[in-house]
Amino acid sequence: MKKALAIVVLIGAMSFMAGCGGGGDGTTAVEPTDAASRTPAAKSPGGAGSGGAGQDTPRTLRFTGETLDGEAFDGTSLAGKPVVFWFWAPWCPKCQAEGPDVAKAAEKFKGRVSFVGIGGLEKSKDRLNEFVSRTGTEGLTHLDDRTGKLYAHFKVTSQSSFVFMAPDGTTSRDSGPLGESELNRHVGKLLG
Repeated sequence: MKKALAIVVLIGAMSFMAGCGGGGDGTTAVEPTDAASRTPAAKSPGGAGSGGAGQDTPRTLRFTGETLDGEAFDGTSLAGKPVVFWFWAPWCPKCQAEGPDVAKAAEKFKGRVSFVGIGGLEKSKDRLNEFVSRTGTEGLTHLDDRTGKLYAHFKVTSQSSFVFMAPDGTTSRDSGPLGESELNRHVGKLLG
């Protein structure tokens, strides 16, 4: 009987989430895997890298956060442009090793692809900032994810991980360490 009740509760919860699309702030939305998973509800704000007001925004970009500099960040600002999300932790040896290659790729594709570092799995903001300095990745936008909210939003369970997003919202994933040639290959696919 307990097993049947648990199944009914699980089905009810899944139905509720499917009908509501997750949390009201959009941060728990299911990641799209193709352009059909885009949602017309969110609109991109204007500005650099924006897909423009009125353009459908993939659910994956429906998040907010804060940069390591303390500035507000809205994921919808990345709509309509290729994006590389790099999930790292300051104590991760793979992340430390690939940092310089991520910085090179970001510089190589500057203006054509947005690179966003997401530092998490750490309680100290100072350690996150030290990692950025140590790896030479100061040129990237880095988000402070000490709460794990963004790791959960993107369904990332380990570091070093990458989510590569094409302008139409399709995504692919890979785990690091990724060197310069692997990053160039992934980014080349994003650019077509």
